[in-house]
Amino acid sequence: MGSIGSVTQDKTLTDSPAYRTHPYKAFEVTVADHVAEVTLIGPSKGNAQGPDFWAESAPLFEAIDADPDVRAVVLSGSGKHFSFGLDLPAMMGDFGKVLAPDAKAGPRTEFHHTIKRMQRAIDAVADCRKPVVAAISGWCIGGAVDLISAADIRVASADAKFSVREVKVAIVADMGSLARLPLIIGEGHTRELALTGKDIDAARAEKIGLVSDVYDDKDAALAAARGIAAEIAANAPLVVQGVKDVLDHSRSARVDDSLRYVAAWNAAFLPSDDLTEAVTAVFEKRPPNFRGQ
Repeated sequence: MGSIGSVTQDKTLTDSPAYRTHPYKAFEVTVADHVAEVTLIGPSKGNAQGPDFWAESAPLFEAIDADPDVRAVVLSGSGKHFSFGLDLPAMMGDFGKVLAPDAKAGPRTEFHHTIKRMQRAIDAVADCRKPVVAAISGWCIGGAVDLISAADIRVASADAKFSVREVKVAIVADMGSLARLPLIIGEGHTRELALTGKDIDAARAEKIGLVSDVYDDKDAALAAARGIAAEIAANAPLVVQGVKDVLDHSRSARVDDSLRYVAAWNAAFLPSDDLTEAVTAVFEKRPPNFRGQ
């Protein structure tokens, strides 16, 4: 009997999906009680989205989607902040060729593929059949707003701050904010945030509908997100997936069309003196001086 029990235990361990023990660099993953907890862990400061994030996100959420034991997901950031967004210095290897003065069809086509690949990292969160509940604390900037806009439900702690900041670094946001935010907070609020790049606090985010509720601190926000995920996980899983599928149906074509358009737009028009100035200003830690060139 002892040997039979041992074989059964080993088989259980062997059958556990590989993603649960994969050595991710940008994420930490745990699964318990039908809920997967995905935590942003960097490796860049403030959980900024560098090459590891863009490479690991899609395979991770696709694996969660395929895991029959998972019924809901909690997404949060380690440390004080959810995420500082795109790690621009770390991503310059992907931007360099298209910023060259003689960049023509070849590097622009390659950059278009890069944008599409990066978009997939966020799309995988939105496309995951298991509802995603994001718990946001501290800063949530740029690409991090793209990420939470792909979640189904968002809650925040009182110290959370949000910014669609791409315009301040001479980039048209192309990872999903411009496609998804109008469906969450409306056209007017989206335009204000995207055109100014301004920061808003948690109270303002709740008022415009970016987050459902605001809690006193990070622990309370995370506990609330876990509670929502547990409520979801207690329901019939295939029905939950059906509800999400029906809710997504009417907007999926609009989002897909917007993402395709902005990928082509940025491949054609992103290279500019202003973007070079923005990157230089980041490295030199000073405000950029844009000239519209």
